[in-house]
Amino acid sequence: MAKPAVVVVGADKGGVGKTTVSRTLLDYFSANNVPTRAFDTESPRGTLKRFHPDITEIVDMTTTADQMKIFDTLNAVSPSVTVIDVRAGLLSPALASLRDIGFLDAAKAGQITFAVFHILGPSIASLEEIAETANFMSGAKYFLVKNFINDTQFFQWDQATYNSYFHRIKDATELTIPKLNEMAYEQVEVSSVPFLKFVANKGMNDEAANYSFVLRGYVRHWLANVWSEYDRIRLTDIVGAKTTARSGEK
Repeated sequence: MAKPAVVVVGADKGGVGKTTVSRTLLDYFSANNVPTRAFDTESPRGTLKRFHPDITEIVDMTTTADQMKIFDTLNAVSPSVTVIDVRAGLLSPALASLRDIGFLDAAKAGQITFAVFHILGPSIASLEEIAETANFMSGAKYFLVKNFINDTQFFQWDQATYNSYFHRIKDATELTIPKLNEMAYEQVEVSSVPFLKFVANKGMNDEAANYSFVLRGYVRHWLANVWSEYDRIRLTDIVGAKTTARSGEK
């Protein structure tokens, strides 16, 4: 890979399923054989690390030392993609920090590939976040993610209202994360394994498991739909990864 890629997943509002999206991204990169590392900013106890412990480190992104741990190592580590799961309420401050350290300027200059997955919830407050993040998106690939994972009733307000927010950012792209069967979602949570391992009926250390055939089917179908969205935006191309035969879809 010619240059490092950083993918930030976040929202200023809590409870919108941002970590679920981060987990699907890590599974997607794994299945496409893209070397990836992750940082969980839900310090000191991270949710993302519970599902992807081997590649995830918990950090406090508000501290200079942990910012150095992430960004001073972009060119010094083997993984080509860095995924940062930003805890609730920290997206705007995190982007401001990236501006202050010169990261956004480096992305704008083409030295770093930068993508933001902004997870939107089913409220007008979530749309108002777009105005907060708009000023930081120069040089970034910006994705507005409608996440149905936690709420079946979504974006019920007037479409013109939604469009007035959405179109504030040039070249923003919409993504849709469909709803996963509640029982299947809960079983994956209890199992504490990546979605890919659950589908493959494996435990965290690849040992044989005994997950429900039905629930595995629901997760497989849902994950395929999520990945079709990532394929649609050509995510592997965006992060500069070479496309290889996809693995793990069993």
